Amino acid sequence: ERLPAPPLFQLRDFLLVYNRMTELCFRHCVSNLNYRLLTGREETCLDSCAGKLVRSNHRLMSAYVALMPSIMQRRASDYEASAARAPQNSAQAGSAAPTAL
Repeated sequence: ERLPAPPLFQLRDFLLVYNRMTELCFRHCVSNLNYRLLTGREETCLDSCAGKLVRSNHRLMSAYVALMPSIMQRRASDYEASAARAPQNSAQAGSAAPTAL
């Protein structure tokens, strides 16, 4: 059974992160463009760099997943509070309307 395709914005975000990681590690690790293949030192550096970025991204996403329920709850509470204040504000604005001369 096939899994459903991720939404396009998720794919776009993934590709942006991947491209940024690739560019950052390449600039940091590759110093000689005269050869077609990477040197052992460059390859080791790239593996280390990519590993660090992947691990940090996993930690970041874990923190995001852990915090997201509380953020959504706070947004829902704020929305409910503003929705409850809206009728009161419109009633006050209606009673404070200036009278005609």
